[in-house]
Amino acid sequence: MTGRRRLALAVVGLFVLLAISGCLSPVSDADLEENATYDWETNASATYHIYTNNYTAVLDVNNRSSIELFLEDAFGSNQALPISALKFRYPNGTVVNNSAFAVETGRSKVTLEPPARNGTAAFTVARSGPDVRTPVVVSGSHEVHLPPGRAIALPFVSRAVPGNYTTRTADERVVVRWESVDRDTILVSFYRNRDVLLFGGLGGIVLTIGLVGLAYYRRQISKLEGQREELGLDVDTEDDPRDRGPPPGMG
Repeated sequence: MTGRRRLALAVVGLFVLLAISGCLSPVSDADLEENATYDWETNASATYHIYTNNYTAVLDVNNRSSIELFLEDAFGSNQALPISALKFRYPNGTVVNNSAFAVETGRSKVTLEPPARNGTAAFTVARSGPDVRTPVVVSGSHEVHLPPGRAIALPFVSRAVPGNYTTRTADERVVVRWESVDRDTILVSFYRNRDVLLFGGLGGIVLTIGLVGLAYYRRQISKLEGQREELGLDVDTEDDPRDRGPPPGMG
């Protein structure tokens, strides 16, 4: 075995061991150092703004020494939340970046130790598709600001979990609010407002096709009945001798 092959196998083995031990994380120092703009002036304990490719989280840290960020996958295993652009705001308004945190990353979770027990932590999470699922890590009220032109009013194509929420519109965005959350995660599935017209148009097309098909079916039935009458196939059973009963004297 050549030296290069041994080195390659050793590197692969190292990565396998790291993956098994949970040391590989979807979060890197470069991710945490990214820059982002956050709306610090919120009226909820946790506020999420959803955008096309990511969402931002602004969390009130009240007497907390650490925050654990993870989501459970379909197999029941914890997966670290892939955060970036980590920042902290002190109660006096001073904002510092990720270097002020003590951060421990792994495959199963990301643990943040903020620079103060009270203040506001903020980070960004990559996303795609019409669903957003985020862990509940602080107590109190939670708000999710949908992207402009999105809504959750239609059943079957949208939902918010848990269900004890209210909605309002602010700055052309639908805001979903929970006064308290007794679950480990929040899930919001939304749709584009313009999709309502698409759904309505498709429904109208399906209804029209159904009505046309029904009319055609009934027309064909009437046509067949007319052809049977012309051929004398419709015989009046009242004149059939077999329906007149038995001969006299045999009744």
